[in-house]
Amino acid sequence: MTDGKTEKRLWDVANKLRANSKLSSAEYSTPVLGLIFLRYADFKFTNKQKEFETRVKKTGRQIGKIDYQAEGVLYLPEKARYSYLLNLPEGADIGQAINDAMDAIEEENTDLKGVLSKGYTKFDNDTLIALLKAFSKIDNSQEGDVFGKIYEYFLGKFAMAEGQKGGEFFTPISIVKLIVEIIEPFHGEILDPACGSGGMFVQSARFVERHKKSPSSEISIYGQDKLEKHVNLCKMNLAVQGLDRDIKEANTFYEDIHKSVGKFDFVMANPPFNVHGVDYEKVKGDPRWSLGLPSTDNANYLWIQQFWSALNDKGRAGFVMANSASDARGNEAEIRKKLIEKNAIDIMVAVGSNFFYTVTLPCTLWFLDNDKVNTKRKDKVLFIDARHIFKQIDRAHRDFTPGQIDKIAGSVR
Repeated sequence: MTDGKTEKRLWDVANKLRANSKLSSAEYSTPVLGLIFLRYADFKFTNKQKEFETRVKKTGRQIGKIDYQAEGVLYLPEKARYSYLLNLPEGADIGQAINDAMDAIEEENTDLKGVLSKGYTKFDNDTLIALLKAFSKIDNSQEGDVFGKIYEYFLGKFAMAEGQKGGEFFTPISIVKLIVEIIEPFHGEILDPACGSGGMFVQSARFVERHKKSPSSEISIYGQDKLEKHVNLCKMNLAVQGLDRDIKEANTFYEDIHKSVGKFDFVMANPPFNVHGVDYEKVKGDPRWSLGLPSTDNANYLWIQQFWSALNDKGRAGFVMANSASDARGNEAEIRKKLIEKNAIDIMVAVGSNFFYTVTLPCTLWFLDNDKVNTKRKDKVLFIDARHIFKQIDRAHRDFTPGQIDKIAGSVR
């Protein structure tokens, strides 16, 4: 675990280097996240290599790539080792060497094919050397979780720097934590059909860990996103967190890639609000929209039905939604009425403005529970007004403190 100082120190170094480069935040972010990933992969490989060396002395059996992969460790050839890159001779093309390292990792670990960043030749040697040295100082004696914390911290900082674009792949951590604390994903299959960089999955795993269980044995992760960049960010993020995953690139409106209907124990998402231009002719007949299609050019109620239809008989969902969806008229009102009559809508939490990077407007967190009929809230919907609960981060951003999350989540139990 970290106290937050490690993440901040590394961010300050990386941000200063970017300020003195010719790169935009968008050009800089993915390669830097790739270096954190590489440092994590090397940490895991080095530890396992030491363990195997002891084993070889005892048994005499030689160790190969398959042995590392059998224990959930990425196999790193020599030119992909962090120490190799750190010790390249003066004058070497560091950017090309890191690109080659990423290619070599993908070659040896086919589930990462096409995922890792290759944009390092845009960086000058001095910047790359400084970044490699900075990340080399991450304390190897700490739990591997430190890399996940650092990766997540950098994701948030880059998302904030990129503003609108950043908000497309990153949901503020305090919002995600509140969703997780309310739906309590202790055990089962989890879906996020608009997964971005995978924050919902990461916080679900941390929730399981806080309850003294192993995420790898308790939860299974499924996600999709229509943008390749987001899918790659998510795969790297989950790899750094040490989480197995099934993440695919697909447009959720037109492709139910995980055959989701009635399958999942938990659904969590922060979908893009008020999407226009969905071809309703193409989605007709899809069992996910069994309650009807929207009457306006607005996909909010396609998202809501996607989340509900993916749940099994006892499944629970938590997601972010535009305030306007709560009182939308026309077919949307009929769909909402059917969900209420089915006892599916459990809790609505009103959240104030300035929590998100994409919009300054307030939003609503919806919580669905297909087993609500067997709870104390049968035939009721709990409304929580949390618009005046927040911590001001800076002039334009707010979040929840851990105490505030506990207070809101505690009120629904």
